[in-house]
Amino acid sequence: MSDKLRVTETATLLKFLNSKLTDWSRKKIKQRLQTGCVLVNGQAFTQHDQPLVNGDMVEILSAAKNISTTTIKLEILYNDGEIIIINKPAGLLSVATATETKRHALALLRQQLSSKQRNIKLWPVHRLDRDTSGVLMFATSREMREAVMSNWPQATKTYLAVVEGTPSPAKGTIDQPLLMDEREYKMHVGEHPNAKSAITHYKIQRSDHQRSLVEVQLETGRQHQIRAHLAWLGTPVVGDPRYGKNGPRMGLHAFSLSVTHPTTGDRISAQAPAPHDLQLLLSKPA
Repeated sequence: MSDKLRVTETATLLKFLNSKLTDWSRKKIKQRLQTGCVLVNGQAFTQHDQPLVNGDMVEILSAAKNISTTTIKLEILYNDGEIIIINKPAGLLSVATATETKRHALALLRQQLSSKQRNIKLWPVHRLDRDTSGVLMFATSREMREAVMSNWPQATKTYLAVVEGTPSPAKGTIDQPLLMDEREYKMHVGEHPNAKSAITHYKIQRSDHQRSLVEVQLETGRQHQIRAHLAWLGTPVVGDPRYGKNGPRMGLHAFSLSVTHPTTGDRISAQAPAPHDLQLLLSKPA
């Protein structure tokens, strides 16, 4: 069972859904988007700012429907045949896990790029947490992946985070080691014989005291680094159940990535503007 809605004027997908599904909660609408239950002209989209034009047909699938085979069209930010960079939507795994082997960015991108004549192979250069959106890089060969990774410390990685409260000072560096507790699957912050060095630079872009938009640059790339460090600072990422409080969307977005191309030696960069649902976190506290 599904709802079908005809677009009559230019709009973005989330704005259109909010205007038409007035008896639905915003959380319910966002969940349908994040799980690939919203189709535009038969194609699943998860981007909240996906443009719509007059005549488009939007279909909202039932949450109970099996959507594991639904094709999501991922936004490709860069592709030279050796390196591919996408804008990963929140709610989508980067790669397979023990419990999810089909519905993840690697598999969906491979399917999107492959044809009957050519089967594309991909290797992840790095990963984003399921609920983190933004710039994600893949390589089309194992050799290219290893070449990019060999120079990964020189990569420039910028994130946007919506946090509870206001970080103090407004600009600073968090230099606190991290240790993963495998039982709790949670990073512990602070000195420990087995902890690894972790350095996070941040600065406030906007704040209303209840919540702040923070720009973050990573000097190291530990798992959960931004989430653990900002929680240690007393300003956890909005919607982060592990280090703060749960919510409809985690306020973390990989904004930009810049690396040196192993083949050409040129610097390549990709940006993914903050999605609409991330910006909404600033104006609509849970």
